[in-house]
Order: sequence, then structure tokens, then C-alpha cells
Amino acid sequence: MRKVILHYHLFKNAGTSLDAAFKENFKGDEWVTQEFPGNLKQNREQVAQWIQDNPQAKVFSSHTAYLPPPKLEGIKVLPVIFMRHPIDRIASAYAFETKQGGDSFGAVLARNTDLSGYIETRLALPHDRQCRNFHMQRLAMMFGEKQGDEFTRAEKALGTLPFVGIVEQFADSMARLETWLREHGFKDIQLKPVEKNVSRDINKALKEKLKEFEQRISPEVFSKLMDANEYDSTLYEVLLKRYYSQ
Repeated sequence: MRKVILHYHLFKNAGTSLDAAFKENFKGDEWVTQEFPGNLKQNREQVAQWIQDNPQAKVFSSHTAYLPPPKLEGIKVLPVIFMRHPIDRIASAYAFETKQGGDSFGAVLARNTDLSGYIETRLALPHDRQCRNFHMQRLAMMFGEKQGDEFTRAEKALGTLPFVGIVEQFADSMARLETWLREHGFKDIQLKPVEKNVSRDINKALKEKLKEFEQRISPEVFSKLMDANEYDSTLYEVLLKRYYSQ
């Protein structure tokens, strides 16, 4: 059976660093990337077709591919996804979008407002998930709505997906990922934890970064943000407990 890696490259979750490590192992068109429409049905159909249409590829990476991984005859898809502390991810997203060029909504907003304004604006938009339980939404797509509310489905996804790394434990997560992929046929893979597309000082402890973040915004905005990411924070704690119990 053909085995392929499908990297769900979530925005500001160390995906560029992971892809750099993959590219060290898979040359040329063995590593491929593509983006997909927001419509669930079209997204999943096109992701499945993408894998089938690229028989030479061993690693597929996309920011916009939706869970669950496709089930294909003769092909075993190995899903890889990373999760990050939700508040630190938002800080990193803002830092990145203030520096990047382009005219995307996030980039234009970040360049024209401070961190508080960026957060308040995005929280005011009902369908914008960049600053509101971002991970929960993406993980919940693993299961249909009949299987519970968004949090229930996201928590179930954490328990079902074979590999979920933690950005704050990147080097160790990469070592675990390497072991898992070797067990599934990628015998010679070596994943070096390189640092790519880093927006902020990665040498600071998470606690220190979160304290600095809180000091940069108003207490009212910070309170709103914490409320808006309550479920993501719980999911992160669930993942941490599972991670350290293994």
C-alpha cells in the first residue's frame, strides 16, 4: 500500500519549520503543496483528488485542507498536525501580519492598528476565527455535526488523530513524529527541528511571552480574548496532559 504524509499546516503553528524538515528528506516533487476552497464538500473532494493525481508525491502540505484525512483505495494517508498555545499563536499571527506584504485582510489590518485593535476587530466579526477558538474549529471538522458540538468533536479529534504535535515542545514533537513515521514505512526519515518563518523570540519561555502579551493590550480586550479562547485553552491542556502521560 502506498503511504503518504498529509500535513495540515495551520497558520502560525510551526508549519513552515516542519515543511522545511520534510523538504530535507523529500526532494523535488515528492513534497507538494496546494490550497483549497472553503466549501467542505469541495475541499474534501479536491484534497482526495490531489493525492490521487500526484503519485510521485510522498508529502502533501496545505494551509486549507480540511479534516478528516481522505480514505482512498490503495493509499494510506498519515495526517500530521501541530497545536500551539492559543494566545501565543494570536501574538505570533499579529507579529507576522504586521511584517508581511500583500493586501490580505489580516495583513492590512495589522499594519494599520495596534495589537488591541487587531484583536477587537477580528473578534467583532462573527465568522472570523483567527482570534476565536481557532484550533477548535479546525479540529472539529474531523467529525460531522451529528457527533456533538464543536468542542466535543474537537476533543474527540485530539483522541483520534494518530499524531498531534505541540509547538512549544517542537524538538521533542519532531522526534516523536520521526519515530512514528519510521514505524509506518518511512525508514530513513530524519526530521531536524529547523526554525523557519519565526515572527518572535522563540528563546523566551511561554509564561514570559504571555505576560508580555497581556501588558501590551487593555485589560478589557485581554478579558474578551481569554473568553473567546476558553475552549481552545481547554483543548491545549487536554493535549498537554496526554502528551506528558505518554
